[in-house]
Amino acid sequence: MPLDALTLSEELIRCPSVTPTEGGALDLLQQRLEGLGFTCTRLVFTQDGTPDVDNLYARLGTAQPNFCFAGHTDVVPPGDPADWASDPFKPEIRDGRLYGRGASDMKCAIAAMVAGTDAFLADNGAPTGSISFLITGDEEGPSVNGTKKVLGWMEEQGEKIDACLVGEPTNVTVLGDMVKIGRRGSLNCTVTVRGTQGHVAYPHLARNPIHLAAPALAALAAEVWDEGNAFFPPTSFQISNIHSGTGATNVVPGELEALINFRFSTESTVEGLQQRVCDLLDAHGLEYELHWTVSGLPFLTEPGALLDGVSAAIRQVTGRETQPSTSGGTSDGRFIATMGTQVVELGPVNATIHQVNECIKADDLDLLTDIYQVTLERLLT
Repeated sequence: MPLDALTLSEELIRCPSVTPTEGGALDLLQQRLEGLGFTCTRLVFTQDGTPDVDNLYARLGTAQPNFCFAGHTDVVPPGDPADWASDPFKPEIRDGRLYGRGASDMKCAIAAMVAGTDAFLADNGAPTGSISFLITGDEEGPSVNGTKKVLGWMEEQGEKIDACLVGEPTNVTVLGDMVKIGRRGSLNCTVTVRGTQGHVAYPHLARNPIHLAAPALAALAAEVWDEGNAFFPPTSFQISNIHSGTGATNVVPGELEALINFRFSTESTVEGLQQRVCDLLDAHGLEYELHWTVSGLPFLTEPGALLDGVSAAIRQVTGRETQPSTSGGTSDGRFIATMGTQVVELGPVNATIHQVNECIKADDLDLLTDIYQVTLERLLT
């Protein structure tokens, strides 16, 4: 019997795979993929006391090109189940929509990938090249022991991915209206500005870091970091948190801590942004300390075989012309692109991701399955 994307979606939603818990989701996928002839490898990683993360790499065939479906079975916590119209881990169809945590982000996409692969093999036999799956349980968490570690293992094994389709929910209104061909980079920094603590009645004996930092933070917020380009909007800067003070009304604080974030295009570099922040802070005469973390570098898949194949599949199945975009947050595509791999993201409509009563149109599952099947046919036959 052919695999049914709706049935597999419901089975995956029943798995309580809140990051980093596997919850049975990867066990289920391994069983289904082995039934299609895939060789499956489970990879469990941990680091610096972080919880173990279970990952799955499966491959059918040994030749190149290797076309990879990538995604994650881990989901964000559902919050209070009482806020949901139905149990978040008991899938339910109401008014033509499938409800459950992970329905949109992104268990249904993975189910459609497996069902589309099953249909491809039934209609075409063995692919010209290979089909693989890279499924992690660490995308919604710190992303330390998931896809990034699997890619390191793959490099050691001599495994190469030529083209990758990530099943992130990319569409805005209807299925097929948008694909992601890249993502902005994400650069974070904790800025600590030093002052001198004192009594508010004797300000001449203190140095208020809030007063000192305010003009510098305003200058950072007003700065034009770049103009973007044909594929990316201009780099954005946001202050996401500011903390200072002891809670007392009569104490000048000794330091201020601010969290800042850049979402940056390929027109800027990590090193360039870091230097410009230092220059602005220095210009305001601040005593400061910076702690930087890079969540991901920007990547871009320019028009070519992969984007053409995915776009043609969307057109064939839905009749729609898709819009390539680099908007949104980060995804595991940022890690896969570092291998020199073409990466395109296409999944369900993203209107309810991470929300109470997360859902997907049930009919979209068949369409998404067909799009994935046609993509394989265009690239591997």
